[in-house]
Order: sequence, then structure tokens, then C-alpha cells
Amino acid sequence: GSGKITPASTFDMDKLKSTLKQFVRDWSEEGKSERDSCYQPIISEILKNFPKERWDFSKVNILVPGAGLGRLAWEIAMLGYACQGNEWSLFMLFSSNFVLNRCSQINSCKLYPWIHQFSNNRRSADQIRPIYFPDVDPHSLPSGSNFSMTAGDFQEIYSECNTWDCVATCFFIDTAHNVIDYIDTIWKILKPGGIWINVGKCPLLYHFENLGNELSIELSYEDIKNVILQYGFHIEVEKESVLSTYTVNELSMMKYYYECVLFVVRKPE
Repeated sequence: GSGKITPASTFDMDKLKSTLKQFVRDWSEEGKSERDSCYQPIISEILKNFPKERWDFSKVNILVPGAGLGRLAWEIAMLGYACQGNEWSLFMLFSSNFVLNRCSQINSCKLYPWIHQFSNNRRSADQIRPIYFPDVDPHSLPSGSNFSMTAGDFQEIYSECNTWDCVATCFFIDTAHNVIDYIDTIWKILKPGGIWINVGKCPLLYHFENLGNELSIELSYEDIKNVILQYGFHIEVEKESVLSTYTVNELSMMKYYYECVLFVVRKPE
């Protein structure tokens, strides 16, 4: 090292820009409708499958792989379930650590997440508008609640069989080099009778599709469903075309909408 600071790569800068937008999605008032469209269906299924009458919430172990900035896992822990988020990306980990451990005043932090968006702005002010976060106090979890975040590769960390009552994934399985490996891990770590709840892009958008040097398998949703069934999962809920956005700029003249699939599958007793 000559002590020279090398400029950040375009790849890293893109990652950083998308991480800034995650603050909007997970911890701002502006991201609420997006959270409602994809986190709420997951939370509803958890409450339906693990109702208060039959379960002691604190003994229901729920894992959220690809937890991002941690809001979904936090919301699940807020209900009283034992919830652990897992994340691999350093960008996400630094950011979630900051929000969860360093922010306690509501809307005390300010970001300019759209500052790099030079097109599709209706008004000049839209590009330079701030968003404030967090919209809730992350430290307001009920006493005795069980919430944690782990750092590292989902497949490497979770190798212990039959440990989780529920695995909840949101926009996660499209991050796999080989989605079958993820399905394999989820099958192994779920307790018999445990459920996997997924909301995600359909058709699935694979993160590595356009990176030439990254080997990955691209499967259609139909293929993924067949793999899930061949492992032995039973499909209990399946809804296609659940409309959702991902880190959308509400004021932009261009928005992407995903037709997500929501499924709940159970590992037999």
C-alpha cells in the first residue's frame, strides 16, 4: 500500500446508492406502503400459523434470512416472537447496526436517497428532498423480547437441523447463486411441522444474471415450485401477482412494480 486512496468502484458505489434507498424502505414513513405490501402478508401468515391461543410467542423461533436493514425481523420480534435476522452484505450490516443500535430518537436522522436520480423527476426539488428516519424507535421492543441479527452466509451459519419453527423470506431467494441450495438449507433447518413463508419477485430476478463471471442457476418460478415439492414440502398458501415495489421513489415518474409470489409451505411432521 502506497498510502494512496483508490476511488471506490462503480460496483461499490451502486451498492451504496441502493443501500441508502433501503433506509427509505425499512425505516421511513415514506416506505410504509411498500412495507405494508410485502412485510404485512408475511406477518399475517405468522400470526395465523402461530396464534396466541396455541403458542407461547417467546418459544416460536423465526429466522429472517436476507434481513437487510432489519425491519421485518424487528416487527416480528415486536409481536413477541423470538426472531433472528441474518444478512451477508457488509453495506446492509453496517447500516442495520447503525439504525438498530445508534438511533433512538424518532426521525432524528436525515438522508438524501434520491440525490443520484437525475431522470424522471417531476420537480427539481424532488431529487434533493430528504427523508427522515427511523419512523419508530428501534429500542422500543417489549422487555424480555428476543431479537438478534447475525452476519454471514446463510448456508454456512445455519447448519443445525430441525431448529426453526418458521423461516420468513422477503425478496431473498433471488439472491442465491443456486436457489436449490437455499431450499435445501431451509428444508434442513426447519423443525418437522415448521413453515417457510416467502414473498418475492416472480418471475424471479436473479442478482447474478448479468454478471458474466458469476456462475448461477436461473430457474422459473414453476421450476422452483417443483423443487420445493420434491423436497417434500406441502404447499398451504400460494398467491401469484402480489403487487409490490422495491425501494421505490414515490415521487418518480418511473416506477417498477413486481408481481410477487407469496407462498407458505410446510415441512411435514
